[in-house]
Amino acid sequence: MISVKNVSLSFGKRVLFDEVNLNFTKGNCYGVIGANGAGKSTFLKILSGEIDPNKGTVEITPGERMSVLKQNHFEFDEVTVLQTVMMGNKKLAAIAAERDAIYAKEDFTEEDGMRAGDLEAEFGEMGGYTAESDAASLLGDLGVKEEMHNTLLKDISGSLKVRVLLAQALFGNPDILLLDEPTNDLDVETIGWLENFLADYQNIVIVVSHDRHFLDAVCTHVADVDRAKIQIFTGNYSFWYESSQLMARQMNDKNKKIEEKRKDLMDFIARFSANASKSKQATSRKKALEKLVVEDIQPSNRKYPGIIFKQLREVGNQILNVEKLEKSIDGRALFSDVSFSVNKGDKIAFLSKDHLALTTFFQVINGEEDADGGKLEWGTTVTKAYLPNENAAYFQEDLNLLDWLRQYVPSHVTDVDEPFLRGFLGKMLFSGDEIMKKTKVLSGGEKVRCMISRMMLQDPNVVILDEPTNHLDLESIQSFNESMKDFKGIVLFTTHDHTFMQSVANRIIEITPKGIIDRLMTFDEYLADDRVKALREEMYGEQVVAG
Repeated sequence: MISVKNVSLSFGKRVLFDEVNLNFTKGNCYGVIGANGAGKSTFLKILSGEIDPNKGTVEITPGERMSVLKQNHFEFDEVTVLQTVMMGNKKLAAIAAERDAIYAKEDFTEEDGMRAGDLEAEFGEMGGYTAESDAASLLGDLGVKEEMHNTLLKDISGSLKVRVLLAQALFGNPDILLLDEPTNDLDVETIGWLENFLADYQNIVIVVSHDRHFLDAVCTHVADVDRAKIQIFTGNYSFWYESSQLMARQMNDKNKKIEEKRKDLMDFIARFSANASKSKQATSRKKALEKLVVEDIQPSNRKYPGIIFKQLREVGNQILNVEKLEKSIDGRALFSDVSFSVNKGDKIAFLSKDHLALTTFFQVINGEEDADGGKLEWGTTVTKAYLPNENAAYFQEDLNLLDWLRQYVPSHVTDVDEPFLRGFLGKMLFSGDEIMKKTKVLSGGEKVRCMISRMMLQDPNVVILDEPTNHLDLESIQSFNESMKDFKGIVLFTTHDHTFMQSVANRIIEITPKGIIDRLMTFDEYLADDRVKALREEMYGEQVVAG
């Protein structure tokens, strides 16, 4: 168990945590959520001992081992892949090092022999004799091939390093597992494996993630960081979000009788409890929800941005035709033979193993890059709004937010005054004097929110999104997701957010080195379709398996 007692932390006048008291218990997985800058990652560093609070303590049950997903990708550069994983169990590694040092002695004494014997016994009890094969198996599950196991970490790609460090954190069945954004740079197959691994995990897991599908799959509880406090709620992210929204509506419904409100809430708990029984982590999540009482449900204090896209006019029948499009960079083929047409009602999710291919493809269809071959044609009724993966080019001048947004007012808007622009910025939670903020001091998330204000201003009928959830907090992601579900126009997008992909897309186009796979189905249907799996194997070869 981990007990957090009266923990407070501040940096100057900024208070991150004030008198936080929590207990994390065995058998549960806690998803730590909160707005960007609320202190989620800092809280994990307090739990791990990397940061000392100004006040209070963190107590861990004696004898329990904690493992942390490392964020420093260069710490183990001179260590082999396999050894890096085994170093995840520091005690086992220390025992092995002491034992080997004794055996290496030239003047080996009787006392050394007795000490070596004790170390051998402890090493065996901790699973030391199977450690190497266990580490290799874990690496294989995460898509790191055996031929790479003796390679130095400095000689492998960044995406493979992420997997090795994740394997290190998971190695040896730690009693407490701290994971900060563990799904970053993982493909959907590897994320699925990790979800199943953590769903079966019997110890304490505390995870920070912006991936709602992942949080829903693994979490029994949500730890909500808000206003310098942390509260633990029963259920996964969707339960927390929907229950807090329901409670907020209940509080605003002054005409509804108390017993009717209570019945609605009890029905809501029962429905989620039934759904939990179908999940991989059925037992712990279902039991947690069955113990929940109505009084434990509370409305959220969070502010959700108002992301609302209105079409100036409906799109015509001719939207976008793409024929045999191809593009290479520095001699490397990103895509070729890409042909498709966009139809009315389409919300298309684009996939690829190569994200550079997707970003370049979006730049080509937006006129920011030229294709090497093929052609594309947009319909005359189309009004586009584009959210690029990289937005630095839009923030070259150091303007305040009001003047920044004024640059992008479309020609069809004539009455442009300060209240008009304030309205669009206000929807993205820039209020009061914040609109006079200079763009050079904006965070990554604030820049994306500005870009969304700019997009809404266009009144588009086609929205193009390259990784729309990057840099956003869960509240903004949730609002953006709902907005795209409700949008009546065309959506062309790519994202690593499983929930966004599944809930928005009605068509999947995967760009591969050998052409495209185009299916009219949801993302989950696409992943489960055996014919699609076979076709992906043919298009990618081993890349589908290895990620």
